[in-house]
Amino acid sequence: MKVLVPVKRVIDYNVKVRVKADGTGVDLANVKMSMNPFDEIAVEEAIRLKEAGKADEIVVVSIGVKQSQETLRTALAMGADRAILVIAADDVHTDIEPLAVAKILAKVVEEEQPGVVLAGKQAIDNDMNATGQMLSALLGWSQGTFASELDIDGDKAVVTREVDGGLQTIKVNMPAIITVDLRLNEPRYASLPNIMKAKKKPLDEKTAADYGVDVTPRLEIVSTTEPASRAAGIIVGSVDELVEKLKEAGAV
Repeated sequence: MKVLVPVKRVIDYNVKVRVKADGTGVDLANVKMSMNPFDEIAVEEAIRLKEAGKADEIVVVSIGVKQSQETLRTALAMGADRAILVIAADDVHTDIEPLAVAKILAKVVEEEQPGVVLAGKQAIDNDMNATGQMLSALLGWSQGTFASELDIDGDKAVVTREVDGGLQTIKVNMPAIITVDLRLNEPRYASLPNIMKAKKKPLDEKTAADYGVDVTPRLEIVSTTEPASRAAGIIVGSVDELVEKLKEAGAV
């Protein structure tokens, strides 16, 4: 079985994001970029499926700017077999919207014919949480979202999902789209020998035009602002004073 894993290049989760002075977006100048953490979990799960003998090839695909090849090389160093880079933008500030990404991925799936697509549940830069669901709709495939456990049992996938009320276990027919959550696994670090080997693994470059997909944005970002700063706290001397302060603030 072949596993396809979409990965996205995002600002590293350890970086404090800065908004541009004119409010037109996030400042990406000299900012460390890395693989979306949820996508990293998806890559790790694909590798574990291969190690368990349930998958024989792992293909990673990224859609965006040319610099995304660095993200793909990271996935290859972790253990993926080959990569596909779909160049769909020239400016690093351009974010390809979920529907366009899903349409391109649908074309890639038609070419590659994987048994399962493992994707992060969302990207930490835009928090859309939509690409996996859209891809499922476009392909007419089964879907299991927010997976915290996954088991491939023949032509079925058993997915334990994190829902508001706790955990839900479902069984879906393969091929399927599975989007993964944080508690599915802990991704491995790529070793230096594997990083060197990754440089020789195949990485094909395509464009959105090769797949006949229009990536023109449908959404317009009107403004971007920093979160409001937290107000300073106060120290009270007694329970009565605490209650009085809460009353003044309208909390009780």
